[in-house]
Amino acid sequence: MHQPVPKSAAEPPSDEQLIERYRHGHHAAFEQLIERYRQELFNFLSRFLGDRIAAEDVFQETFLQVHVSAKSFDSDRRFKPWLFTIAANKGRDYLRRRARRPAAEMNAPIAGGEDKGQSFIDLMQADLPGPEEQLDKAELRERVQRSVQTMPAHLREILLLAYFQQLSYQEISDALAIPLGTVKSRLHTAVGTFAKLWKDQNQGEEPA
Repeated sequence: MHQPVPKSAAEPPSDEQLIERYRHGHHAAFEQLIERYRQELFNFLSRFLGDRIAAEDVFQETFLQVHVSAKSFDSDRRFKPWLFTIAANKGRDYLRRRARRPAAEMNAPIAGGEDKGQSFIDLMQADLPGPEEQLDKAELRERVQRSVQTMPAHLREILLLAYFQQLSYQEISDALAIPLGTVKSRLHTAVGTFAKLWKDQNQGEEPA
């Protein structure tokens, strides 16, 4: 008979185990969390803020806040939604600070690997025209960029959390401190807003 295969002793610890270890003085656990979320969180911030330099600054601010608030972390919660709650708040703070300046472009490239040079608009999961419409890729990116750029920050934010970070409605509710019903209605509004902007900005531009 086959014996059950025991779990590997080398199985990586969960996020929650790492933050718990850090709370008890294991500083290497904090470094592991940073490395674990380095690309995912940076990509989120880069897409949301439209500025790689700002994303790096806000990334550092986010983990500084994690360090400061580690002792208050509820060990019954999941770490990732808590982390993105902090990141979203820091991102909104940054956007408020720059509100009087022109909006940043939304074509910030994604860091690292084969995706180097790929931008937010390359990854935008939306109901866009198909290949049969013969749109040049660069032209398509530019058109999507114009639509996304004009979306209110709170709608852009919820699209990122839902479609890129794949947080559940409840996790988004926790991250943004809004009721569950508001998450659903705001996400619906965000998708509808993008669709309307796309239609309005591209009417009459398609080839005859």
